[in-house]
Amino acid sequence: MRIVTLLFFILIPMLLISQVQSGKRSDSSSKFQRKSDTINAAKVAPIDQYRFINIERDTTYLDTSLTIQREYSFNYLRKDNFGLLAFPNEGQTYNTLQYSLTKYSPYPEFGFKAKHFSFLEANDIKYSSVATPVTELYFKSVMQKGQTLDAFFTLNTSPRLNFSIAYKGLRSQGRYINHLSSTGNFRFTTSYSTLTSRYVVNAHFTSQDISNEENGGITTTSDFESGDSNYTTRERLEVYLTDAKSFLKGKRFFVDHFFRVNPTKGANNLYVAHQFNYENKFFEYNQPTVGSTVGSSTIYRFGDSFLSSGINDQTHYNKMYNKVGLVYENTTLGKFQFFADDFRSNFYYDQILIFDSKTVPASLSRQINSAGGQYEYQKNKWNGKFLYSRSITNQSLSNLDAKLNYELNDAYQFTFGYQNLNKLPNDNYNLYQSSYVDYNWSNDFKNEKINSLTATAATPWIEASLQLTTLNDHLYFENTATDASQQIITPKQYGSTINYLSIKASKEFTFGRFAFNNTVLYQKTDQQDAVLNVPEIVTRNTIYYTNFMFKKALFLQTGITLNYFTSYFANDYNPVIGEFFTQTKKEIGNYPNLDFFINAKIQRTRIYFKAEHFNSSFTGNNFYSAPNTPYRDFTIRFGLIWNFFN
Repeated sequence: MRIVTLLFFILIPMLLISQVQSGKRSDSSSKFQRKSDTINAAKVAPIDQYRFINIERDTTYLDTSLTIQREYSFNYLRKDNFGLLAFPNEGQTYNTLQYSLTKYSPYPEFGFKAKHFSFLEANDIKYSSVATPVTELYFKSVMQKGQTLDAFFTLNTSPRLNFSIAYKGLRSQGRYINHLSSTGNFRFTTSYSTLTSRYVVNAHFTSQDISNEENGGITTTSDFESGDSNYTTRERLEVYLTDAKSFLKGKRFFVDHFFRVNPTKGANNLYVAHQFNYENKFFEYNQPTVGSTVGSSTIYRFGDSFLSSGINDQTHYNKMYNKVGLVYENTTLGKFQFFADDFRSNFYYDQILIFDSKTVPASLSRQINSAGGQYEYQKNKWNGKFLYSRSITNQSLSNLDAKLNYELNDAYQFTFGYQNLNKLPNDNYNLYQSSYVDYNWSNDFKNEKINSLTATAATPWIEASLQLTTLNDHLYFENTATDASQQIITPKQYGSTINYLSIKASKEFTFGRFAFNNTVLYQKTDQQDAVLNVPEIVTRNTIYYTNFMFKKALFLQTGITLNYFTSYFANDYNPVIGEFFTQTKKEIGNYPNLDFFINAKIQRTRIYFKAEHFNSSFTGNNFYSAPNTPYRDFTIRFGLIWNFFN
């Protein structure tokens, strides 16, 4: 702690001295930050020439401001993680408090969803277009013995050709036995357009790996909750697994491009569009020692196994997706697209299992063809997108997705959405093989049916959102073990209807240089059985102070954040299948989590200093991320984000 504090106070004056420019300077921070900062130079490139574009063609701009939203997104996921409950070590999984964060695709996915929170999917990648080269460096300390770094660099070799390269790496030892996290996310993107934008292409390559030591949680929660000083050193707490680990690896090559048939763009245009996505993934669960020691006894946490030692379960997956479309664009009527796609996947193992009159096949292969249409409209204050697709092969699959935006002015925006989804199950629900006897299954589940209605409003008084979702034939995992010390996880399909409601509201109050930022979420489920469990109330409240210092060379932000959610039967985590499962034996929640932070901005450098969960030692040891997994202890962490561009 003394070293971190010393570094913090050494860096501030160094940055102040090194970044002060001679001559007149412009203030780049204020109490109400602009969307992005401008560059103070003799010749200035407009900030709208530093663009980042996603797969849906939505554009954002380079932002070096220091706001409370930037504080919320200064974390390993690099986004606001409200509604997610982190596990005790950086780089591990998250428990989901806000169910409306769940996103669905009509196509079957690989599964192992608990391992994918930091895995970048195709729609997470952004493509750049910048007037000058841009570098961003992200650094943050971890719990102990490690660090996390995200380095990004992009440049345009010409106004029409861009390249970017980035790598995010993490290593964190953690405070519990067998708790090391080590991850890496490499991504490379390129964008190109012809002089008249007749042909435009965006492409990327990613290579990602997520490695976690898995301890299965602590064996005796009473030791943790007792407050006994012997257990403040967390390595003294007994865990179920002392040498298990999981590993997720994936590579993807993605291309999205279109060609305008008519040479010159006019009031009517015809495009040919194509999207290609090839991806392979690999998940491994490794456990050299099968038996777990609990006190003086040996238990078998996951039931009987075919092997007495050296469990090494491996699951392979590859996917190829092609989508071809014809787009007609009219400047008055909007865009009409008709498309057909081809989805092929293979989820496989290296053997066929036959035991107890049960056969578990070696693979699950899919070939799905769909056809559909999409309409986009943008005129005056209205902006809408309407999509419908349906399979034309034997599988029953469909997706109706409608979104409508109304922007009255800069202060008032409203969004409405509706989705009706007939979704194929993820592959690991229908097939799984393991050295554990009860973790082998071959199923033929029905499609999940999902209806979701959403509405959001952004006004000067409040920002609010509403979601109403109806789930039929909902798939989930359940612990079917009769022994409380065991986890025998089985995929299940719920035959009744689940209704889910969420209302979320955000509002910031300002008092001079003080501000009080609040986000409150209310959730409710209507179901016959406890299948979809969520806390009724989730809240985040931050009171903070902002001001300039050192003749406006430094912008300071400091405050306290309270995170809280009501008690509920939270899902538990199972490392063998990399998934969360429902349970109704232990409630977690109803404890305050207080963070104190001091942030500073000097030119384009933002420095972050935080005392996380500083109340852990005096508000009781009842803080958990999952029923057997404690939340994070008091930790002091330091980090920065540094942008370089001219």
